[in-house]
Amino acid sequence: MTYGWAILIIAVVLGALFQLGVFNSSSFSPRAPPGACQVFRPSGPGTTTNINLMGVCTGQLPQYVAQFNGASGYVNAGSGASLNVQGAITVAAWIKPNTIPAAGINQQTIYSRSQIFSFLIVTYPGGEVYALQSNNCGAWNSYYLTPDGAIQISKWAYVVASYDSSTGATKVYMNGVLSTGGVQLSGSPLSTCSSAQTYIGERTDGYYFNGSISNLQVYNVSLTANQIQALYLEGIGGAPIKLQNIMGWWPLNGNANDYSGNGNNGVPTAVTFTSQYGK
Repeated sequence: MTYGWAILIIAVVLGALFQLGVFNSSSFSPRAPPGACQVFRPSGPGTTTNINLMGVCTGQLPQYVAQFNGASGYVNAGSGASLNVQGAITVAAWIKPNTIPAAGINQQTIYSRSQIFSFLIVTYPGGEVYALQSNNCGAWNSYYLTPDGAIQISKWAYVVASYDSSTGATKVYMNGVLSTGGVQLSGSPLSTCSSAQTYIGERTDGYYFNGSISNLQVYNVSLTANQIQALYLEGIGGAPIKLQNIMGWWPLNGNANDYSGNGNNGVPTAVTFTSQYGK
């Protein structure tokens, strides 16, 4: 067999493997190590003077993402003052669920400020629902919106929920697109308690997330549709925007540290970090 034929056969085999998904081009891309990009606050946590990004912030794929087991895995990010958000909030994260819960059962929590503010996935007649919930340090008031398009098991999706008390608007986005078919069942102005604990992947009454979470960001402002679209286009390794409003940023790239510069480092329990997380 000539070298030419050998090269041709190899090329055909490699092409077939790419087509079958055995080789993923993203797996050959440089991956950002933990802490490669972070927010720098020269005047200390909670300040915004001369705030900027430092490090390699080019949207590289992260080396790792966090896996939550749906039964006991969570991150406790504490009760830092910067997370005591009042009036407006945006929570954004890349998620890949292993399961979709039955209606009203085992609601999967992505982010929770104790039982003060939660961003969940539940199943509702007609499709998956993201629930943005708040209370007045007592009774629950819930906002349920059905996004356009359902979350898929074992598929990455970029999910965002925002609330603005000045307009009373609750909005939900999936993969950069605003849901237009949602319904707000009930609601009241966002309120939080200064002593509340912050959890990723769990709500304190036992609602755990089953799957992977990456690049979770929390802002003290309701981001615009254009800003959310920009974050989606950055990809799973994207850096925050509106740095003066970023309150917590957990890339979950090998650890549970807060890279917003506000010091809300998390403590993981039964959470694993994997480099084998697919697209």
